[in-house]
Amino acid sequence: MSIIGKIRVSLQKTRQNFQNRLNGLLSRYGSLNEDLLEELEDILIGADIGVSTTMELIDALKQRSRELKPKTDQDIMNILQEEIEKIMGISSVEDTISETVDAGLKVILVVGVNGVGKTTSIAKLARYYQNQGRKVMLAAGDTFRAAAIDQLKIWGERLQIPVISHQGGGDPGAVVFDSVQAALARHMDILIIDTAGRLHTKVNLMEELKKIKRVVSREVEGAPQQVLLVLDATTGQNGIAQARLFNDAVQVTGIILTKLDGTAKGGIVVAIKHTLDIPIEFIGTGETMEDLTPFDAREFAQSLFRQ
Repeated sequence: MSIIGKIRVSLQKTRQNFQNRLNGLLSRYGSLNEDLLEELEDILIGADIGVSTTMELIDALKQRSRELKPKTDQDIMNILQEEIEKIMGISSVEDTISETVDAGLKVILVVGVNGVGKTTSIAKLARYYQNQGRKVMLAAGDTFRAAAIDQLKIWGERLQIPVISHQGGGDPGAVVFDSVQAALARHMDILIIDTAGRLHTKVNLMEELKKIKRVVSREVEGAPQQVLLVLDATTGQNGIAQARLFNDAVQVTGIILTKLDGTAKGGIVVAIKHTLDIPIEFIGTGETMEDLTPFDAREFAQSLFRQ
């Protein structure tokens, strides 16, 4: 299935939620009046687009409606789609990927709380670059859980990708140092570093992340080139809080959004971009190793309102 097809399928529940509630708005209210706009606010907020983002969309709809005078529900959807596209911007994923796989070791630090599918996303990301012919290495930087180390090793064996690890309970910084040295010695293209599923409210754990980032930057100039935060789409607005705190600690460059196909509240994508201006880089679109898809902002906006 193509990237476009995967995005449309993953947004099926969100699209149905939007369209089922948007259909019939004008017929119920007769015109784009305050009652209609109030219901529209509820629909957008209910889809996890967020209050501030919703109000900006409503204001834009009011302004453009004076010029365009929408006569059908589809007219309203078209305006909303165009305004969401403005918020999302043109997708820069392909440019980002191109930068990531240029000559020299590129280090990707992956962060996120427990339960969001971080380790599985790392394996999918490794597979993605492996399919591009890149030499990939994994670093088991989550030393707090022995199971996390074992899980990453299992994925490494399945994908035939080397995994650098220490014993459970060890120093994550030491694992990262050894991993960078091993990746340089073996002339790897990509080093993907797993980290503990840190509770974002724990200051000491955030400080540990900062330390890991310092170790990487000391050993490889300009690294880590990417800091990817894994978020669960089904957590809704709590994802915004997670993104803000991780961003404050380690300057997140992009987001991997998992379980988008399992929620009818895919508007969280718009809220993240509008509130924090952090791009969505990849979305999880299923359970297999191939189900990590580069995010396309324009296709996302179109898929919300079109079959």
